[in-house]
Amino acid sequence: MANSLQQQLMKAGLADKKAARRAKQQKREDVNRARREGGDEDAAERARRQRQEQAERDRQLEVQRQAEREEKEKQAQLRQLIEAHRLPREQGEVGFRFVQERKVKTIYVTAAQQAQLANGRLALVAQGEGYELVPAEVVDKIRERDEGVVLVCNTPSAKKQDEDDPYAGYEVPDDLMW
Repeated sequence: MANSLQQQLMKAGLADKKAARRAKQQKREDVNRARREGGDEDAAERARRQRQEQAERDRQLEVQRQAEREEKEKQAQLRQLIEAHRLPREQGEVGFRFVQERKVKTIYVTAAQQAQLANGRLALVAQGEGYELVPAEVVDKIRERDEGVVLVCNTPSAKKQDEDDPYAGYEVPDDLMW
């Protein structure tokens, strides 16, 4: 019946001999491929399974791309937040030491900024290869996006003194250098 339909299409001018030959060739190749690959499994089932596998790979790839987009967006928000709230550090004369990745590093700040860092009113954050000073109120927003960016954020402590402390009269200065 296929030949008769094919012949009818050719007589009507909707198909030519070349197209008919290509269709027969494609059908033979599909049958041979099915015989080589699957044995009893028919081509439709195999094609359905391949489409499902491809759809699953595409879903996984889309989830990965979405995670990458969210990470880029979070980093952009972090950069913008730091840029908007950073304080200038020109011509600092006092070295402020801090630990980053198990190494002691030094930045130069003014004496007032050093006191504010020690009291917990300022925080030190890493941005790219450099460091920035930001107000302590902004640190919570920064930590929501990336905890590792905040290098120094002292919490102001209420000075609680022990009654029997023999050194109670000797106060440790905030600008003590180590």
